[in-house]
Amino acid sequence: MKTALITGITGQDGSYLAEFLIGKGYRVIGLTRRSSTTVTSRISHLLEKIELVPGDLLDQSSLMDVLSSYNPDEVYNLAAQSFVQTSWNQPVLTAEFTAVGVTRLLEAVRRCAPKARFYQASSSEMFGKVQAVPQIESTPFYPRSPYGVAKLYGHWITVNYRESFNMHATSGILFNHESPRRGLEFVTRKISYHVAMIKHGRTNELRLGNLDARRDWGFAGDYVEAMYLMLQQDRPDDYVIATNETHSVREFVELAFARADLDWQKYVKLDDKFNRPAEVDLLIGDPARAKKDLGWVPKTDFKSLVNMMVDADLNLVASEPHPHAHP
Repeated sequence: MKTALITGITGQDGSYLAEFLIGKGYRVIGLTRRSSTTVTSRISHLLEKIELVPGDLLDQSSLMDVLSSYNPDEVYNLAAQSFVQTSWNQPVLTAEFTAVGVTRLLEAVRRCAPKARFYQASSSEMFGKVQAVPQIESTPFYPRSPYGVAKLYGHWITVNYRESFNMHATSGILFNHESPRRGLEFVTRKISYHVAMIKHGRTNELRLGNLDARRDWGFAGDYVEAMYLMLQQDRPDDYVIATNETHSVREFVELAFARADLDWQKYVKLDDKFNRPAEVDLLIGDPARAKKDLGWVPKTDFKSLVNMMVDADLNLVASEPHPHAHP
């Protein structure tokens, strides 16, 4: 029975990856930060099947303790300060988690579980101000946010450990991937949730920034399979994981409101406060290498993804008690 350690197990990707690996017969260990409130809502249905252990990317010794105790076969580093907008307000914290945290974990793996295969969650935000369209593994990076810069450090330190210490360390350069488990601060989930709130009469507007920003959006449940496949390869390498299609925020809005039979133009208000200081205008990734080496292709198309998210939020909002209802 193989053992996998997942950092960031309580997040969107962590929850889908944990489900996937349990299905493959893995023992799954999840690293969680100690906090006064539990944030296990995304993995509540898995708590009987996984083991949660305390540890923190800011604390080297906690990582070494966990790796020594469990000696995992595979380590998936999905933990990060993962919200681009927040990285402008907390640039140093973002660097500590999303950049230096990767080094702490790699160093702990090297010392305490050197045979483990390591996966680093890199990001299309590293391409930022894109230097070529579509983006592939060899496209030059040009990050446009403290988050993108921190992710780039994490990416290169992973390459560095692979080449310096002969570690099986791989980076997945994942383009935007969404799901009903996406956090409410991300634009896709913000849209689907607001559509449901409007449909159920709980609010009457959705405020957004740049409707013309274009992204390559896939389904998180498809993308975690690519992570797993990378660590099954004989040779570690870096892979772009994407759909090779690009859509604007406006298209997402149109499809989401249409799914609930609403006219988006009646409810969407533009608000400058949601514009980024430096925008990434066009991200589109070509996953040809992943298809060739891993046999991976995305299964969920854009419209199906939008519909899945809106349907889930319609059900969620319907089940939430109305704040103005009297018991």
